[in-house]
Amino acid sequence: MRPRQWIKNGFVLAALIFDRQLGNPEAVARTLAGLIIFCLVSSAVYLINDVKDIEADRAHPQKKNRPIAAGILPANIAIATAIILGIVCLSISFVLSTLFGIIVILYLTINVLYSFGLKHVPLVDVLLISAGFVLRVSAGVSLIQVERFSPWLFAVTTLFTLFMGFGKRRAELTTLTRGEAQNHRRVLDGYTIPLLDQLITIVSSTTIMAYSLYTFSAVNLPENHSMMLTIPFVLYGIFRYLYLIQVKGAGGAPEDMVLTDRPLQLTVGMYGIAVILIFYIFS
Repeated sequence: MRPRQWIKNGFVLAALIFDRQLGNPEAVARTLAGLIIFCLVSSAVYLINDVKDIEADRAHPQKKNRPIAAGILPANIAIATAIILGIVCLSISFVLSTLFGIIVILYLTINVLYSFGLKHVPLVDVLLISAGFVLRVSAGVSLIQVERFSPWLFAVTTLFTLFMGFGKRRAELTTLTRGEAQNHRRVLDGYTIPLLDQLITIVSSTTIMAYSLYTFSAVNLPENHSMMLTIPFVLYGIFRYLYLIQVKGAGGAPEDMVLTDRPLQLTVGMYGIAVILIFYIFS
């Protein structure tokens, strides 16, 4: 069920935080319920994906140790668990909000399509990954009565997750060119390092511009434009990620870098503190 990857579902919290509703108990409770549902739904997707890729995973030096590929967890139990998780989560999601339930269905649909073929289509694979993050943000919006959440954050989320996705593909392709052909993904046949570098340059630049425009043009931010003070954290975070994938050869699993790289952790922590101070203390 890959609990280490549940960190990705933190995007569900975006609406709660940026709409300044951390002091609203009902909004907090509904958002946390949505976060739990997305963790379980994403786990159902991982189970389906691991059953689908069981033979490929067994030929992979690291993935062969996954419970399903290693034969520790029978495939039929994994599928049954995925179905139960899907049914339970969908039922609860529609109780929380009809729109939230629809978003969960869309998330499941695009991820099943991704697992059963679209992950092998260059560009489409990363676009679908990005769409999953946008749906997470949309899910958070659907759970509360938003008053100050800016549409700019949807653009920032799209561009930032495209940046992370192309960075991950670059890291995988770099590993392949270093001779580790056993880590090969079929979709990498459609990418080259120069192409990925161009795409990364485009989305990293536009991410910085979109976030900067958000900090001083969104109508729902503090009038003193103090949100602009968070731009350096975003800049450093992007620069650090580029450094890790291009100099250190990391980036195959972005969530692992966030959980292990101290400078990234410090940057994310300082950014979070700055946002809380600006939105909830000094606004």
